[in-house]
Amino acid sequence: MHFTKMHGLGNDYLYVYGEVPDNICELSQKLSDRHFGAGSDGMIYISPSAIADFKMRIFNADGSEAMMCGNGIRCVGKYVYDKGYTDKTKLLIETLSGIKTLTLQTMGGKVKFVTVEMGQAEVKEDLDLEIPSATPATVRCTPVSVGNPHAVIFVEDAEAVPLADIGPLIEHHEAFPGGTNVEFAQVLSENRIRMRVWERGSGITMACGTGACATAAAAASKGLCVVSSPISVELDGGTLEITVAPDHTIGMTGPAATVYEGEVTE
Repeated sequence: MHFTKMHGLGNDYLYVYGEVPDNICELSQKLSDRHFGAGSDGMIYISPSAIADFKMRIFNADGSEAMMCGNGIRCVGKYVYDKGYTDKTKLLIETLSGIKTLTLQTMGGKVKFVTVEMGQAEVKEDLDLEIPSATPATVRCTPVSVGNPHAVIFVEDAEAVPLADIGPLIEHHEAFPGGTNVEFAQVLSENRIRMRVWERGSGITMACGTGACATAAAAASKGLCVVSSPISVELDGGTLEITVAPDHTIGMTGPAATVYEGEVTE
């Protein structure tokens, strides 16, 4: 099996063009391991689509399937263009959370940046979560759906959050029966947010595109950030530019990069 390791702001996946194998859960767990495998946040399979230009399926490092990945879909655009599967710079990609539109920005014949029309975010009422083992024991979050679930928590200092300790407690909280992604966001100004993320099924990652979109939508809905102008969301791996329209329709722009090509022989 041939794969291409790619990343969007350090959120890295192993990309394969073809149909998803029956042993995908075991395969994703094995290859994602950063000590005994290639090392990644999961695997993404790309294939032809009957309703769009291409289809993507996302599998986390624990083998579970994700509905959508903002950093991952940007790399899908780069993959199919750079490898000659398409010469179009505007693409429709089928995902489990619907069809997304990509606009590719090229330089020297290669894709460098991708803008994704992420659809409309659903920002819900704040929720108080009881977490007895945490300090404080009650954590207030803003649930947001951008095709997958997020719990956005606004904090005074994102760097001080014990992400590895509290992240899994919120991911698996009874308020989220299917689990959730968790974002800790510090609003720096009306157009800047510092965000750290605990991703459902993968743990701490360098960046989360859908998480950045959810965070910007939550901040805009609370009047903490601007509407209809770019908001810079600063993640551990770099910065994404997110635009939130008055109806909570989201646009995301960020880089996509290839790391290396690899072969699995056993």
